Amino acid sequence: MDPKRQVKLNDGHFIPVLGFGTYAPLETAKSESQEVTQFAIEVGFRHIDCAHVYQNEEQVGQAIRSKIADGTVKREDIFYTSKLWLISLRQELVRPALEKSLKTLQLDYVDLYIIHFPLPVKPGEELFPKDENGKLIPDSVDLCHTWEALEKCKDAGLTKSIGVSNFNHKQLQKILNKPGLKYKPVCNQVECHPYLNQRKLLDFCKSHDIVLVAYAALGSQRLKEWVNLDLPVFLEDQVLCTIAKKHKQTPALVALRYQIQRGVVVLAKSYNKKRIKENIQVFDFELTPEDMKAIDGINRNIRYYEFLLKTVLIPA
Repeated sequence: MDPKRQVKLNDGHFIPVLGFGTYAPLETAKSESQEVTQFAIEVGFRHIDCAHVYQNEEQVGQAIRSKIADGTVKREDIFYTSKLWLISLRQELVRPALEKSLKTLQLDYVDLYIIHFPLPVKPGEELFPKDENGKLIPDSVDLCHTWEALEKCKDAGLTKSIGVSNFNHKQLQKILNKPGLKYKPVCNQVECHPYLNQRKLLDFCKSHDIVLVAYAALGSQRLKEWVNLDLPVFLEDQVLCTIAKKHKQTPALVALRYQIQRGVVVLAKSYNKKRIKENIQVFDFELTPEDMKAIDGINRNIRYYEFLLKTVLIPA
């Protein structure tokens, strides 16, 4: 792979700077996940981001394996991320959760396994165990113990790298300060886009050689149960649109390019084949320092994924 298209992680492995996000609403046909993932690989995506909670790892795994079988890629060409869900954060549940994902995917290893949220909930079969008031039932887990279990998964070869998602700098610091830490998190995957540019967290991560991975980099799939629909759509922002026009690119491509140029690994999530093909063109142009500064200036600290705040996921 072109060195410009990947960055080195703190454990020596490399991550492609552009990833394909596979989350889709549950009403989306599962077969569609397989079809669009195959298409994404065909047009050049090599970094595939999925999770146990998306409930489509079987189809995404089939897509990867079919593209290996037809000679499009080798397994080592693909960088696959899975995520440990909230119900499996107890130390003894981590490896079985990863093994379950591997069995579903029919893969021998994942490239990256990350803690999906730093928020343990009651273990069991239900993905969202709730009490009579509709609140998630919390579990008491020391995430440093969860991290030790992830380190063991890496040592066992079940995952090449380990990281976190949706951690703030204090939660990251707790892992970094853990006595006997064997491996640092290689990444922190968070919501990040021009209206929430995460500058402070990015600087903190860079200072510890942790890569920031951006989800919701193109805003969000505007699903009312996940997202506050009253918020402005940043892809319609005048500054972004003017820069896009200047470069004869779409605002979406400018938003993706912005992240790559500031050292952020960016996930592009789309189930529209035309847009999937378009997103890979992020490597065909460059933003000027003036463009970058202008986009920095539209940050509004707007979080689209407010569902985190509506549930007990993040206590007020």
